[in-house]
Amino acid sequence: MSIKQTVLALCAHPDDAEIFCGGTLIQLAEKGWDVHIATLTSGDCGSAEEPAQVIAARRVAEAKSAAELIGGAYHCLGGQDLQVYDNQQMRSNSIALLREVNPDVVITHYPVDYMPDHDAASALARTAVFTAPIPNYTVGKAAYFPAMQKMAHLYYFGSPLGGTDYLGNPICPQFIIDITDQMEQKKSMLACHASQRDWLRRQHGIDQYIDEMREWNEKTGQLVSKKYAEGFNQHLGHAYPHSPLLQDLLSAVFLSKE
Repeated sequence: MSIKQTVLALCAHPDDAEIFCGGTLIQLAEKGWDVHIATLTSGDCGSAEEPAQVIAARRVAEAKSAAELIGGAYHCLGGQDLQVYDNQQMRSNSIALLREVNPDVVITHYPVDYMPDHDAASALARTAVFTAPIPNYTVGKAAYFPAMQKMAHLYYFGSPLGGTDYLGNPICPQFIIDITDQMEQKKSMLACHASQRDWLRRQHGIDQYIDEMREWNEKTGQLVSKKYAEGFNQHLGHAYPHSPLLQDLLSAVFLSKE
């Protein structure tokens, strides 16, 4: 009997996973994987009209609905927007989640992003993957779960939105996953986050955020002659798993380094 595998998308805010890796999560769900989406915050700054507690509750409900569309589970780690730091509490909460979910794969933000919460989420995910298998790490909530038996594979989104770091340097993904067949369902996942259309229009001048996501995936797909695609980078530092788990499973296309 085969053991069911698990993926955890550990992101900063509700809707981040859907935008950056929703199509890949759908493919993994189609292959029988357990899918978990987690956010460090509840998105409490995601409105200019509603109080923080009200918009936070709305966004958590939206995130839960999006995950449930593909048979997944949603977790919120209780942080607040623009107050996400790689500190003891958030480390402990992130490590506790990994130990509870026991993922084979963790997907998170690219390490250098336009948004500070994204940077912190990436660092926290990297630390959690490294630390979750260490039995003597018993800080905070992490003490209530047994250490993982092995380190998860760690992947980053292919790049921040816009394709550059915050100095304008281009960032290119290592490999691309074709999500053409999953695009309609990905759009449905993102549509669950209805509260964000007004916010993005006011704060960033972006309307039709689903179309913006589609155009971003279309641009990524053009790199490998696919209609829609998502890009990724694998963390290949010392001690982390180096085997191409996602790449082999989802028939990824590698980009030339030339």
